[in-house]
Amino acid sequence: MTAVAFHFNVPDRRVYTCRLLRKAYRAGARVVVTGESAQLAELDRLLWTFEALEFIPHWRGSSVDELLPRLQATPVLLTTGHSARFGHDMLVNLGRDVPSAYTQYQRVIEVVGRDDLDRDGARGRWRQYSAEGCQIERHEVSA
Repeated sequence: MTAVAFHFNVPDRRVYTCRLLRKAYRAGARVVVTGESAQLAELDRLLWTFEALEFIPHWRGSSVDELLPRLQATPVLLTTGHSARFGHDMLVNLGRDVPSAYTQYQRVIEVVGRDDLDRDGARGRWRQYSAEGCQIERHEVSA
């Protein structure tokens, strides 16, 4: 069964996601990040600049079907058309809906900001995950 973790009250979702990806990369995890195309483009840009002396290997595209064979080992994939078929075990969702086929992953992380719209969407996703029998963890992010 897929484990789901909600990270609530995140002050800046983009920067928090970069830190989360850095931590996962250092731990040897392989992560897919999904969300809206504009969000992923901004995250891609930020991953190049948020730490001056570090680089998190990543790839961005609209679907993993575009992923060239030599890039399939890339530890972080940013894509609206996600799939765990290359061995990525964690999915970070920045989108508004529960990602399709999220059960392909061992772990899903929902990054939830402080605004009401984001929190309302997270409540709906929580209910859906719960109804589907997922084990859910709640993490409060302090400023």
